[in-house]
Amino acid sequence: MKKVAVIMGSDSDLPALKGAFDQLKALGIPYEAHVYSAHRTPEQAAAFAKSARNNGFGALIAAAGKAAHLAGALAAQTTLPVIGIPIKSSTLDGLDALLSTVQMPSGMPVATVAIDGSANAALLAAQIIAVEDAELAAKLEAQRQAQREAVLSKDAALNV
Repeated sequence: MKKVAVIMGSDSDLPALKGAFDQLKALGIPYEAHVYSAHRTPEQAAAFAKSARNNGFGALIAAAGKAAHLAGALAAQTTLPVIGIPIKSSTLDGLDALLSTVQMPSGMPVATVAIDGSANAALLAAQIIAVEDAELAAKLEAQRQAQREAVLSKDAALNV
């Protein structure tokens, strides 16, 4: 199975990534977490992204707040899918990070999830990897079925 890289711009982003780590663990997806800054350690971030495919990764998740250039900086160095998580970390409540993450130039795509949306970032990475991994696809379908059943159970409880 391909690995997922979870790259954060600062270790202060770590609490916002709990949902991603929980989802990846629940699905049995191997992952690595690293702190690389698009501004403070651009060479290390670039080197990681350039070698990610050869190192067994299938998708990169990039979490950053404020200027949030990390996802774009990684995307510029790899053709692997990059998923950006804008982190709420400033007086603008994460809107600055959201706009920085979604405004990529043509030819440098970054998929972007909601502000602090790390669980969905992990699920999107899982869906990307599951395109060629039937076992992971089955796990994702089972998870969706459990979600459906939980909602239907709550609906039934209301109509008693």
